[in-house]
Amino acid sequence: MDGMSSLYILIPLSLLLVFLIAIVFWWSLRDGQFEDLEGEGFRILTDDDTPKPPTA
Repeated sequence: MDGMSSLYILIPLSLLLVFLIAIVFWWSLRDGQFEDLEGEGFRILTDDDTPKPPTA
């Protein structure tokens, strides 16, 4: 197999990969994954670490 024939496979595969990445990125934007980037960082700092009373 020479170098040119492998391009016939690699170029469509790379285009397919680019489209799949774009679809996943678009889905994550629509799903709200990037809405609150700092919220989780602040939530862990303000988390209440007091032990809960036993339930029995």
